[in-house]
Parts: sequence; structure tokens; C-alpha cells
Amino acid sequence: MRSETVNRAAADSASSVAASAHVTAALRDFLDTDPYSDASGSGERVRGVEPFTGTEVDRFASNTPADVEAAYRTARIAASAWAAQSVEHRAKVLTRLHASLRRHESLLLDIVQYETGKARIHAYDEVLDTFNVLRHYGVMAAKYLRPTRRRGAIPGLTRTEVTRTPLGVIGFITPWNYPLTLGATDLFAALTAGNAVVHKPDSSTTLTAIFMRRLAIAAGLPPEVWQLVPGPSSEVGPALIAEADGVSFTGSTAAGRSIAAETGHRLLPTALELGGKNPMVVLSDADLPKAVEGAVRGSFSSAGQLCISIERIYVHEDLYPVFCAHFAEAARALELSAEFAYGPGMGSLGGPKQFERVSAHVEQARSVGATVIAGGHPVPELGPHFYAPTVLTDVPASAELHREETFGPVVSVYPVASDAEAVAAANDSEYGLAAAVYSRSHGREYARRIEAGMINVNEVYPASWGSIDAPAGGVKASGLGHRHGAEGLHQFTHTHTIAEQRLHPIAPAGQLDQAKFANAMTGALSVMRALRMK
Repeated sequence: MRSETVNRAAADSASSVAASAHVTAALRDFLDTDPYSDASGSGERVRGVEPFTGTEVDRFASNTPADVEAAYRTARIAASAWAAQSVEHRAKVLTRLHASLRRHESLLLDIVQYETGKARIHAYDEVLDTFNVLRHYGVMAAKYLRPTRRRGAIPGLTRTEVTRTPLGVIGFITPWNYPLTLGATDLFAALTAGNAVVHKPDSSTTLTAIFMRRLAIAAGLPPEVWQLVPGPSSEVGPALIAEADGVSFTGSTAAGRSIAAETGHRLLPTALELGGKNPMVVLSDADLPKAVEGAVRGSFSSAGQLCISIERIYVHEDLYPVFCAHFAEAARALELSAEFAYGPGMGSLGGPKQFERVSAHVEQARSVGATVIAGGHPVPELGPHFYAPTVLTDVPASAELHREETFGPVVSVYPVASDAEAVAAANDSEYGLAAAVYSRSHGREYARRIEAGMINVNEVYPASWGSIDAPAGGVKASGLGHRHGAEGLHQFTHTHTIAEQRLHPIAPAGQLDQAKFANAMTGALSVMRALRMK
């Protein structure tokens, strides 16, 4: 049996090498040029690693601070003309891009898998999110951005409205783990609001951004309003922030704090999605099979390299033994593969750095007494960065992964004596990005007690993240600002209140001396209160 498994794994590995070559060739055919030219700067050529195979490949010539300055000059000129277009005109780009995305869906899935190593179904999560964002803002942007009437200071005499204008040029720094959702789709709210963007995608996942930018240009986006400047964070990052009118960053809390200090000094609007140690709570009345199924998806989607994935699970002690047994069995049953096709339950980690972190966290937890009930080992026969879905119990506070984010297919399960204790344990973290609650009858009640920006009841991350009309973001050390909904668009705009006064000023004038003015205003406000006027 072991021989058959290894032979099949070797065949899968050879297949993934061939498929990777196919993806590169197909992308070159689509672009009809060097696929990295859109992102190349004047710096040294960057080399990267394909997650499935470990093969080193040329990426692009990295950008320098001078390249970033040039990108901003171009973007600022283009931003004025783009902002002058109607919201409806800008929104039509999204609706056309939605249709184009359907035609190129298969190739886009290949590219996301090629760059990240994730299973195809998890690459589709990104495509699905992109469809959702394009549809929502394509339909709702005009409503979100149109001037809105507000009640004036004096009803009938004061006409007040709120208008919004774009910030200008937004600096985006996006991560490797979700290169489509966070590295391309995330920009469309800013662009639809009338901004230009200077975008530093992660150096290892630049192809996805190039591909989506090309599709957006074909759908009517002026190419100058989306500038790509990948390169070393230490060089490109400071230059990008120094020139920006607003900043959006997704990444670690440590890096986010540093960026916030810089943008705070300059009083720049800043959106940050940062780290998480996301909990799942299985209450005493939970549907156990549903909770186990949710735990598998919540912990191992994209090999756990999802900002809102589950890393710690608190289970009522009455359910704990059975939950652990079934969860471990389900984790061991997941099929891992490097296939560019639907079917496998999990793919690879994103590269050597993440593989080393996951391995180190598990081994350190073992060394201080944690018990591995599933996984806990690499799977080298599939590829250099594959790691088995791992479930830990008996994890002591001295384990690094007890509180630190692992960002891999590793989850710890803890028993709790009561539902209230489960919520208290879930809240015992500096982070507050996402959470899940499983309960047959009082999930929403307990969800309201959890300190997180996105909380799901009887589901893991898709419910809150997919509710595109609602804001998505974190609390505590998990960030500032929001994606999605009106909030996701408004954060890239300036707000202006315009109030026009008619007939009489809000001041003593004419026959209305100061005493009469004061009496009149006090009386008017009393009437408004009595009538419950806003």
C-alpha cells in the first residue's frame, strides 16, 4: 500500500511539473508578450519558487524607489481624468470585467494554483469572491457614492447634503496567500471610487495581479490608473507610503503597526487587515457532524494560509472526546495533491518560509507536551512544501502556537466546562479578526459576546466574508478599516458636508435680537425634541 501511495505521489508530482509549464505557456499566449513586463522595474531580477515543485523561476526586474516615484507621477495625471468620469462609467468597467472573468476562469484558476500551491477548490474561493465584488460594486457603487440629503440645522431653512470625492492615489501593499482576492480584487473599491492605485503585490504572486490588470484594461480601465510596482518590501514599501494619499495594507500585525505609525504621522487614511488567531466555539448544543465538517474547512482551506482560518477550537467537555475523534479522522482523510483540477481537499504551503514556520511550531508544541492526533509531519512525496493537516490537543500555554498565528494547516482543540468559558477563552487573545460559533439554539446570542470583526454562526469564514453588503474587518490587533459594503468604498473617499442656508441666518439679525434669538432657538429645539425629530 505504501508503495502504491508513493508511486501515485510521484506521478502527481510529475504531472504538476508539466501542468506548471502549461500555465506559463498559456499565460504568455494570452499576454502576447513577456508576462512580467507590466511589473518590471529598473532593479535586479527577482527569482521565485513554484510551491508545487520547488522549481526556481525568473519573476521580474524589481522596482526601485525611483520607479515608484515615476509610477505616482503617471497615476496622478491619470487620476484626475478618471475621477472626472461618472460613477456609472467607472462601474461599467466592473460589470464588463465580470463577463470577461467568466471567459478566462479556467486559466485564472491555473495561475492562482501555480503561484500559491493551493487546491483548485480553494483557488475557486478567490474567483467566487471576485465575481461577488465585481457584481456588488458594479451595481451599488452609484448608490454608495451619490450625494445624500441630511436633515439641516433648521428644518425648512437649511438644505444639507453629503458628497464624496476620491482621495487621489492609493498605495496598496497586498499579500501572497490570496493573490486574487487580496492582491487584485481588493483594489476595485478604490478604483471605482475614482482613485488611481500604485500597487505592490507580493513578489511571489505577481502573475495574478498582471493577469487581472490586463483583463481590467480590456474592460475599459485606463492602464495608467493601476500601476504595478513589485519589489523588495524594504525598498518599495517606504517609497510607496511616502507618496500616497491613502494606504491599504494586508499582512502581519508587526508590519501594520509600523505602517500605521508612518501614516498616522502624515494623517493619511489607512486601511489595515492584520494578523489573527481565529477561534471556533462548539457549544453544548452544537450539531456535532456540522461542527466537524466546518472545522475541517475552516482550518485547512488553502492549507490554513487564510487570514480568517480557524487555528483554535473550544469544545464543550461533553462533546470534546467525540469531536476530537471525528475531527482527527476527517483531517487524516483529506486528499492532498498538486493537481490542477478539482478533487483534492488541500494543496501545498506557499513556499519554504511558511513550511519552516509550520514545522517549527508543531515541533516546539510537541516538545512542551502537546499531543498530535492527526498529521504533524511533512508529505515530501507530494512536493517540497506539503504538510499534513494537523490537529493538536493538550496544548500548554508554553507552546508558541498557543497564542501566535501559525498560518498553516495546524489547529489546536481545547475542552471547556461551559459555554461561557468557551466564549471567554475565544476572547483571550490580542487578535479579533474572525470567529465561528456552532450551536443549535443560541449561536447568535453567544456570537454577540465574541470580540471579533467577523463572526459566523453554524458556518466558518464564507458566511461573513461572502455577505458582501456588510463590512469585513478586524478589531483589537487585527486591523483598522473594512472591506466590502458601503464602508469598503467610503474609506477611499473624502466626505464633504455642504449646507445651504435660506431666508434667515442662524444668528441674531433684523428684529431678532440676541435674547429673542436665544429664546426662539431654545423653543424650536424643545418642539423638535417633543416631535422626536432627528
